[in-house]
Amino acid sequence: MKKAIVVGSGISGCTCARALAENDYEVTVIEKLNHVGGNVYDELIDDIYVHMYGPHIFHTNDENVYKFLSKFTEWFPYEHKVLANIYGNYVPVPFNLTSLEKLYMKNKVEKIKKILIDEYGFGNKVPVMQLKQHKDKDIQEFGNFVLNKIFIHYTQKQWGRKIEELDPNVMQRVPVYISYEDKYFTDKFQCQPKLGFTQLINNMLNHKNIKILKNVDANDVLELKDGKIFYKNQEFNGKVIFTGAVDEFCNYKFGELPYRSLDFKFKKTKKSQLQPCAVVNYTVNKKYTRISEFKKFTTYKAPEKGSIYIKEYPLEFKRDKGLIRYYPIVNEKSTDIFNKYKKYLSNYLNFYVLGRLGDYKYINMDIAVKNALDLANDIIEGDISKWTY
Repeated sequence: MKKAIVVGSGISGCTCARALAENDYEVTVIEKLNHVGGNVYDELIDDIYVHMYGPHIFHTNDENVYKFLSKFTEWFPYEHKVLANIYGNYVPVPFNLTSLEKLYMKNKVEKIKKILIDEYGFGNKVPVMQLKQHKDKDIQEFGNFVLNKIFIHYTQKQWGRKIEELDPNVMQRVPVYISYEDKYFTDKFQCQPKLGFTQLINNMLNHKNIKILKNVDANDVLELKDGKIFYKNQEFNGKVIFTGAVDEFCNYKFGELPYRSLDFKFKKTKKSQLQPCAVVNYTVNKKYTRISEFKKFTTYKAPEKGSIYIKEYPLEFKRDKGLIRYYPIVNEKSTDIFNKYKKYLSNYLNFYVLGRLGDYKYINMDIAVKNALDLANDIIEGDISKWTY
């Protein structure tokens, strides 16, 4: 039987492992932690599914991804909504016409609304940077207002950097919705797993061809040397799918890749609810970026009384502090470092990197699943040209 090793049991690794196992690969999943699931890992606490590494919401337009995951879970519909708390005022995020009416100068609201609808069309969205460059000074002023109240301070907290230090494309993507639509996502499929993400992962790994090794560090059992892969000191001729941090695995030989991390403060309340929706962003004050209330992600089961929530405090990732890598800081310098790791790993033809850490880019859950299915299919078909560097 053909063999494969998958490093990491997050959504990317487990998807690839299952797809290979269903095609007669004997798959060993190596997980450094004492649980599977990676960052989608959740626990049932007080009848509430608590996302232990921050909130996760499944949404996609990809029917194949939805069908694949549906083999391992039942869903319940969930439409994500986010509010910003701006000095005690709750307004929808992304900024929309409701936000405009609630927050902006009353004597200018109707003028701003009319120009937006007339020029860009009701139901559309416009990048806020486009508003900053508008010929009308009131629209320019409105664009600056949105940036300051919704984006700039929040983003500087999130990334620990001034706006001018970030990729300019980040600012170009900040939208204003010219409508009263307050759903955060517009995807065709928006839902949550009925029994949580961990159960989905466990079901995915429940296959006769999959073996799971927890509390095992890949650096202790895998070695790349002279173009060959060694597993437990024996040459391994199967496929290795690596979803961890490439710089750590390669002992930082080309330098360390920068990441942002998060410090979570979990709290309970006896109140039936803490806030009006699942996620509230704090965009102008507070040291934390947002509060997530978990019963609002799982309302089909959650108890009426009591609630569990977390506050998120962003901070710089430091490997000697026991922190977790969450968000890659992609810039010219880090891209150059990552490309050196890619070039080095290309010497090992059966070694593939995958996922948010392996590819050093932030990706949504559905894209992670799609990429994993694509890689597994290409391995099975023997066409791995697009996965070589």
